[in-house]
Amino acid sequence: MSVSDYTETEGLPAKDREPYERWSYDLASAKLYIPRLADGQGRWFAAALSSEKGKAPSRLAVFAEQPHHKRWEMVSVVDLDSQKLPDVALDREGYATAVTANDNKQLAADADLLRTAVLDNFTTGGTNTGSKVFAPTKASKRQVKVNGDAATRFGDKGTSVFDGADNRFTDAYALKTVDGGALVLFSHTHTQTDAVAHSGLQINPGKEDRAWLHDVPRMSIQYTFVCNDAATVPAKAEPSRLIGYTCARTDASGPPVPSWSHRA
Repeated sequence: MSVSDYTETEGLPAKDREPYERWSYDLASAKLYIPRLADGQGRWFAAALSSEKGKAPSRLAVFAEQPHHKRWEMVSVVDLDSQKLPDVALDREGYATAVTANDNKQLAADADLLRTAVLDNFTTGGTNTGSKVFAPTKASKRQVKVNGDAATRFGDKGTSVFDGADNRFTDAYALKTVDGGALVLFSHTHTQTDAVAHSGLQINPGKEDRAWLHDVPRMSIQYTFVCNDAATVPAKAEPSRLIGYTCARTDASGPPVPSWSHRA
């Protein structure tokens, strides 16, 4: 996701590039959730972060130690739709408890099911898994709206369709909450394919697409998005709540219109 930001910027003329603003957070108000981990478990912790001093946290981030070079990296960050944080269970010494995010039968939904439900929000508007797994929240409603807006984006001139994609980022993280459930942080990948309804029409890439599409008109364009998601999951069979997600376009491709193909 970070690399794609650089790629997109490098595709713009110098005059169109926004000055780089480093993202930072207020250390004093950061709330850390550091889990006790058994021997052999990968080391990680979650942090609720605010970009301004005295403000409630607006982002949840996961930092993990990378085993191949023993350095800590921020591996996930999610913009929260609500500043009310889930109640993470802490022991007497203030440590959180890590729980299994995948294949956890003690939770109403594990990371794999949550990922499937998020993808369903985008691809069908939550018709199948999405509406069954998630209670309505600002975050889930935004995903459903993305699907609904796509259906009318081009009118009778074209179509816009979402689909799941191969997901390289299968690592997921979970912390026990006071209700016996969990706060689960995971990632997903989806595509958006825009296509013209018939020959004679073309899609003109926007300037933010220039790094991938080079201002060449296309018959169709498939965009790839990598996203980080955060959800609270109950211990019993009740709906989970999507509390935030953050996406970045990481690729775009598609066939040029015939006139450009001949020119090439």
